Amino acid sequence: MKLIKLLIILLFPVLCHSQSVKTIKINGELTIVHFNADWNSANDVKWFTKLSDAKKMNCNIAKDTKAGEKYQIVVVPTIIIFHEGEEVKRFQADISFTMKATKEEVQEEIDNIVSESF
Repeated sequence: MKLIKLLIILLFPVLCHSQSVKTIKINGELTIVHFNADWNSANDVKWFTKLSDAKKMNCNIAKDTKAGEKYQIVVVPTIIIFHEGEEVKRFQADISFTMKATKEEVQEEIDNIVSESF
């Protein structure tokens, strides 16, 4: 009985935490997702919020491990553009975990997708 109580005490925080993490969901609209992790917050893509003409989402893969696996995030930060639920373009950091793509490059991809939709 003491062993069961000990297991419950030790596992309770893990179980509660895993249930509270919400996995991102990509729908049909043009969406850009900025994947990063808490331990790499110094390399957040500061200009990400300034992108326009698409829904913007952030995903912390340290907390949302399912999303990291699902979208095969191998380096952070990573920015993925989704259109109609499918990945159309991926921008990844280099070996120093720094994003090399510029705001202008990412916005140009978004603009191309928007113009092709007309």
